Amino acid sequence: MGILELLQKKIVFFDGGMGSLLQAEGLGPGELPETWNILHPDVIINIQEAYLTAGCDVLTTNTFGANRLKYGADGEFSLEKVVAAAIANAKEAVRRVEEKTGRRGYVALDLGPTGKLLKPMGDLAFEDAVSLYSEVVEIGVREGADLILIETMSDSYELKAAVLGAKEHSDLPVFATVTFDSKGKMLTGGTVKSVVALLEGLGVDVLGVNCGQGPLQMKEIVTEMLAEASVPVLVNPNAGLPRSEHGKTVYDIDSDTFAEAMREFVAMGIRAAGGCCGTTPEHIGKLTALCADMPPIPVTKKEKTIVTSYAQCVEIGKDPVIIGERINPTGKPKLKQALRDHNLDYILQEGVNEQEHGAHILDVNVGLPEIDEVAVMQEAVEALQSVLDLPLQIDTSDPKAMEHAMRVYNGKPMVNSVNGKQEVMNQVFPLVKKYGGVVVALALDEDGIPKTAEGRIAVAKKIYAEAAKYGISKKDIVIDGLCMTISSDEQGAVTTLKTLRGVRDELGGKTILGVSNISFGLPMREYVNASFFTLALQDGLSAAIINPNSEAMMQAYYSYRALAGLDEHCQTYISMYAAQAAALKAAKEAEKQRRSSGQSSTARADGSRQQGEREEAAKSPLFESVVRGLKEKAVQSTKEGLREQEALEIVNEELIPALNEVGKGFEAGTVFLPQLLMSAEAAKAAFEVIKDAMESAGGAQEKQGRIILATVKGDIHDIGKNIVKVLLENYSFEVLDLGKDVPPEVVVETAVRENIRLVGLSALMTTTVPSMEETIRQLRKAAPDVKIMVGGAVLTKEYADTIGADQYCKDAMASVKYAQSVFGE
Repeated sequence: MGILELLQKKIVFFDGGMGSLLQAEGLGPGELPETWNILHPDVIINIQEAYLTAGCDVLTTNTFGANRLKYGADGEFSLEKVVAAAIANAKEAVRRVEEKTGRRGYVALDLGPTGKLLKPMGDLAFEDAVSLYSEVVEIGVREGADLILIETMSDSYELKAAVLGAKEHSDLPVFATVTFDSKGKMLTGGTVKSVVALLEGLGVDVLGVNCGQGPLQMKEIVTEMLAEASVPVLVNPNAGLPRSEHGKTVYDIDSDTFAEAMREFVAMGIRAAGGCCGTTPEHIGKLTALCADMPPIPVTKKEKTIVTSYAQCVEIGKDPVIIGERINPTGKPKLKQALRDHNLDYILQEGVNEQEHGAHILDVNVGLPEIDEVAVMQEAVEALQSVLDLPLQIDTSDPKAMEHAMRVYNGKPMVNSVNGKQEVMNQVFPLVKKYGGVVVALALDEDGIPKTAEGRIAVAKKIYAEAAKYGISKKDIVIDGLCMTISSDEQGAVTTLKTLRGVRDELGGKTILGVSNISFGLPMREYVNASFFTLALQDGLSAAIINPNSEAMMQAYYSYRALAGLDEHCQTYISMYAAQAAALKAAKEAEKQRRSSGQSSTARADGSRQQGEREEAAKSPLFESVVRGLKEKAVQSTKEGLREQEALEIVNEELIPALNEVGKGFEAGTVFLPQLLMSAEAAKAAFEVIKDAMESAGGAQEKQGRIILATVKGDIHDIGKNIVKVLLENYSFEVLDLGKDVPPEVVVETAVRENIRLVGLSALMTTTVPSMEETIRQLRKAAPDVKIMVGGAVLTKEYADTIGADQYCKDAMASVKYAQSVFGE
């Protein structure tokens, strides 16, 4: 019986932690746990045998950190040998227990994070990440793993790379679990809803959550995940929150409390359960004793149409969605020229403008005959996702361009489009099945565009049926009822509106329209567009491709939502137009007073202009470029600013305020890590221009202080350290980056030699926290005046206190603030 069959019959139990148990067996600070697969196989087998005896069904191999970045192709601890030994050990444990009890166990090839940020935030290319995972998967398949477990993922882009690496190189079932912080967010901003949509789109068999928190802290996340997921959910929490006692990491809930909390999750509907850091065979034994006989709750399909970016979710349903149409060269000569000139900044600015004017999703079409659409589409998608957090609609008729864009897209995109032609469905549906997406389906086929609503609905039915053959649900198809201009067909609008009603009422489907097509060839097109838009919304239009910069269209949209009961207490409508109403009223009062006093309109206009200039100065082009992460525009704005301003004036009045604004947004949860880093990169580029200008003038920007950063011995995960480095440097601190896997002695020697006042230490894994504690101990002895800040996924404030750190920094901005306090700012 395969693992998926077992999952249909009972609650499936996974094992618990490995690192803390290896530490108890003698794993030293900084020692690589995976080497014990070869050096101490008996220890690994005994631990895994204990888990099976405690009642678990699935053993995870001791390969969490095994990849090419840590283990090479040759030598005693080559990647091949380490992974093969891990699987052999797990299979031996399974054999022993099956021989004693007759109960079968399963071996899950364990894939953890690489420890690298992917481009554009980091230096690891997406395809390189896919390759890192695929290498391990190929070994795992060859050695006989039963399934693949991708776990402890904090970046949705790396998560996608791991899933593709697994699915493209094996037919094994794929389980994937991610890690959330206390606010329910992944490191790079992903939410429960966005993760579920991404993973289900990619076709994983089971999804869930692990690590980061104990079961008590995970309850809200598990509740939401069960409400969103249409596949079984796996939960592997830590044994509560960690702290250090006598040099050892311990956790704050015992095995009985752990099991009771997990029993509640099973009753709520999770289908697989186990443990992560700090859990032991005792925890798993208590868990299986309580839950083994509980009947599994059936998994229900959630009929939600979800489009996501790395951080934002848009649900297409009752509340209509706006899709910005401006990144499409049709009828837009400036965009055409920008595409010819490879001017991505123009495209980014269009996207920024559409977001600011209320778009929920951005359509991206770069189709020009004279450019390489495959390459430019991929570049445009990557560039837009580096600056904006809105989901994108990949709009192309070129299957190759579509696949390249879907592959590198971070999230679950909209795809525009498929239609009822068999050839087109054969090209598009395999891509949607592989990468996930919500596909726009045009109601036309080999016979052209049906003239009647009934004909278009028949094509929609055909598309639904063909998609079902690929396992693509109706929820992931949005029917385009097709707008035909009324200038050539006076019944065009009537037919389209009837099609919308038919898809909604007869088929229970979602719909989309390119609204402005209705008025082609007519004067004053906005009048027709806005009126038709309102009629379409009333007849069930789910998503509209429009120009969000059009005041008339957005007025129709906000008015409809208020009238249709979709805008609670008309709050959105009021927020959009209350200020405008007040301004109009004030203008009328001012005009009335002017007439009574004889003041000229010119004087009033001058006063308004001066006020406008003051407001514009408060948010200069450089300020906005940094906030938006527009690197090239930041450089250009800095060069222009230096013609009229002093360099330090630009730094203090524009760059630092912009970074502070982004930092406040990050702390408030309205700005996400990719945006934070892109803003930092834009600021860094601006600083370089200023630095060159100051050096040319014989001056230099004063540094705030010198700081050591290091990832501790045994840990190759330097994501957090690198993020902190970028921000500290932007705030004018000089960073001595010692890298990753840094021995305590190197940190201490450098701190003493360079007379350092602040050291920052990072660790991702439980097994490397003792190295952090040892580094702190040695620093206290050799350099007692040095302040020490620490951070990392396994740390808490209490844990940091117990290992002797001066400050626990939960994120990069907290590190900046602590550094400013240390150096007296």
